[in-house]
Amino acid sequence: MLIRSISGVRGLVSSHLTSDVVVVYARALHKFLPDGVIVTGRDSRSSGDLILEEMCEQLVQLGRTVIHCGIVPTPTVQFMIHNTEAVGGFIVTASHNPIEWNGLKFIREDSTFFHPDDCKKLFEIVDKDPAIELAKVPGMIWPEQNAVQKHVISCVSLKCIMLNRIQKRKFKVIIDSVNGAGSHALPIMLQALGCEVIKLNCEPDGNFNRGTEPLPENLMDLCQMVRDHHADVGFAIDPDADRLAIVNEKGEPLGEEYTIVLAADGYLDETNRSEKFVLNLSSSLALEKLAEIKKSSVVRSAVGEINVVNKMNEVNSNFGGEGNGGVILRECHLGRDSLVGVTMILNRMSQSNDPLSVIHQSLPQFKIVKDKLSLESIDADEIITKAIELFKSAEKNTLDGIKFTWDDSWIHLRKSNTEPIMRIYAEAPDELRAIKLVDKIKNLI
Repeated sequence: MLIRSISGVRGLVSSHLTSDVVVVYARALHKFLPDGVIVTGRDSRSSGDLILEEMCEQLVQLGRTVIHCGIVPTPTVQFMIHNTEAVGGFIVTASHNPIEWNGLKFIREDSTFFHPDDCKKLFEIVDKDPAIELAKVPGMIWPEQNAVQKHVISCVSLKCIMLNRIQKRKFKVIIDSVNGAGSHALPIMLQALGCEVIKLNCEPDGNFNRGTEPLPENLMDLCQMVRDHHADVGFAIDPDADRLAIVNEKGEPLGEEYTIVLAADGYLDETNRSEKFVLNLSSSLALEKLAEIKKSSVVRSAVGEINVVNKMNEVNSNFGGEGNGGVILRECHLGRDSLVGVTMILNRMSQSNDPLSVIHQSLPQFKIVKDKLSLESIDADEIITKAIELFKSAEKNTLDGIKFTWDDSWIHLRKSNTEPIMRIYAEAPDELRAIKLVDKIKNLI
């Protein structure tokens, strides 16, 4: 099936995201966006080349000029839109989905992903598939060779870091790019930060030879390389390089949840001011507890990058993100960005002579458990009804699915935006308590 959501469209290339479908989406995007230049790029999946070519060819026939960035991180395309006169753009990527999948993410003029209403209108145009006249004068494709370099320059120029201090530390870093879109960008970024860089899975050939999500169970090779090379830190990203996970100097994965917590800790110490952070409902309590200690606060949004961004704009927040390793810093652009994340983590490490394991342990400690159930085998509404009866004593939030919260723990049930599954996330001060919360839901089936 073709999955349509606030994250764009995704589907199996062999059966659903076919050439005919791609052409219809190109026409709809042309009809939706105002006149002007469109920016594009893709991740390293082999199927992406043809999809991007078909999209660009159709847009050129419709009179559009397309700035083609090639294989680059998703946040690089967002950064380019943010810093040009482009009216929007799209990215050919299926993010963390398996290799047989691909997809399209659509970007607004302000560099944010399409809002829910934008997606609804675009999908209505797609469903009608109106006839569109080809332009009398075709547009053109403009190759952009320096998108990554421009993005890197922006990251090393952030006001909330001390570049010289980072460079003087000469951190030894292992980077695992899963042979995805960040395979060139992240090593370039790290070299600009003065690091000794050791590459793992940094050929952008789409051969995802570990699990695509940078989860602890997929990072065993990275952990071993950190130990073998006595590195200061290991970084891992997903195929389109918007999510970042961290491994400490002992070769221990910290979990994606602590990416944003570490980045925020350094940000607060560097800027020396209070901040209103925005996190989605499924992100860790750790940042909330840290914010309390440092006279800051956390506002929660529905899950999904654009929901976080919209809430950031609503409450005038400079820093937000998601517990899946996504760091959003307004100063660069309003999107999850692993390059920004790497810069901010190394800045936090440079603020102290302590190793990363000690820095991590100084933060509020929680354990999160992430599970899921196929929607083919359950009635999601029935499970939620039973859960409400089971967790009568908890505070309830129905902004996105349903979340049950206690003083030091929570469990969140919601349908995925990108897969036919129901996600079950739980967190507590120790893993056993979090697992027991998840098991209570599974026992309802």
